Amino acid sequence: MLQTFSKGGVHPPENKFSANKPIENLGLPKQVSIPIAQHIGAPSKPVVKKKDKVKTGDIIAESQGFVSSNIHSSVSGTVSKVGEIIDTTGFKKPAVIIDVEDDEWNDSIDTGSEIIRDCSLSSQEIVDKILQGGIVGMGGATFPSHVKLSVPEGKKIDTLVINGVECEPYLTSDHRVMLERGEEMLVGIKLLKKALGVNHVLIGIEHNKPDAIEHVSHLVSKEENIEVYPLKVKYPQGGEKQLIKALLNREVPSGGLPLDVGVVVHNVGTSLAAYEAVQKNKPLVERVVTVTGKSLSKPSNFLVRIGTPVRDLIEAAGGLPEDTGKVVGGGPMMGKALSSLDVPVVKGTSGILVIPEKDAYRDEEFNCIRCGKCVDVCPMGLEPYLLKQLAQLERYEECEDNAIMDCMECGSCSFTCPARVPLLDYIRLGKTNVNQILRNRKDK
Repeated sequence: MLQTFSKGGVHPPENKFSANKPIENLGLPKQVSIPIAQHIGAPSKPVVKKKDKVKTGDIIAESQGFVSSNIHSSVSGTVSKVGEIIDTTGFKKPAVIIDVEDDEWNDSIDTGSEIIRDCSLSSQEIVDKILQGGIVGMGGATFPSHVKLSVPEGKKIDTLVINGVECEPYLTSDHRVMLERGEEMLVGIKLLKKALGVNHVLIGIEHNKPDAIEHVSHLVSKEENIEVYPLKVKYPQGGEKQLIKALLNREVPSGGLPLDVGVVVHNVGTSLAAYEAVQKNKPLVERVVTVTGKSLSKPSNFLVRIGTPVRDLIEAAGGLPEDTGKVVGGGPMMGKALSSLDVPVVKGTSGILVIPEKDAYRDEEFNCIRCGKCVDVCPMGLEPYLLKQLAQLERYEECEDNAIMDCMECGSCSFTCPARVPLLDYIRLGKTNVNQILRNRKDK
């Protein structure tokens, strides 16, 4: 029997229209807008100014503090502005805007196609390379990868889990990375394994990707202590805590982290980026992005430079359909509507979803009928109907008492609610306010 997590979960329609579309190189845009805060943690500090010339791979903003990440130029050209832009969140954010002139890479970067498998670097040297390369979690969380590899004193890690689940409907970028860049990804996994000093690696892939399971299983067949586990198809299997439960039957405690149960989780795309940073000296300047939707004429998977306008991706996928009602950054369950097609692709952009008008409207909301479905499907064991009520009444300390910060914002509660109550919207509001309470308490 296929393994899965035990609490909750839903089965939204998959709609993986781009699953069989090989990765295409989108090419260079005319201009890139690169936000300097596209990761969890402290924003980076710009080290370039207007009219500076930069090459692809040059650092344009340096990390500030331990939980932060370097930002590199994804193109060669001239800095036209260091100012503010509207990014995928809909808010103004500091950014470096570069007019593209050519594609001249930093001399230290190996741009060749040869796969380099051997590595004599120490564990710390691997972590340092990943830090310098600005590598963050590519599954969307954008947590700086070097932080996950720097295990605090007193904690012991025994297992590295690689996340190849990609349970969000529509998205296929991780699927294509496993199929087309599997060899480099595997070298990256072995580098992460060495950096952590663990012997045990589990790769979780949902059962709806049989070609990826077969291919990755073949690649690891001669590797010791690296195993592929096909998993039952159930959303949100790609959540770190759900994946650990499915693979190891370990429960991350409330408010805890995977390292509390001896595990570190990295995404398959992150493993590829780690390979490139360590073996090729290549920073994170491009990523694979799925562009898809029911009405889109050419659903695709593109290799895209960071900072490229979303508009360029949609044009390459056949243009914006006439019936478009909404464009979402990410998948339909956890993604957020974009305010403009001019917002840039960032390190955490795994997909762009074009939703037709008939599917984009919000259903009329009715009163909660106390059916309990939201409780049944919550993978964190929370009571979403209660958290919604408390947040609506601004009773934020009670929200905290009822573990609102454990909500992973998967959207399963809103998806299943027969009264069409936008539960997650209220819970996000509650989390924002509880977060502020926690910060104020810490500052005292």
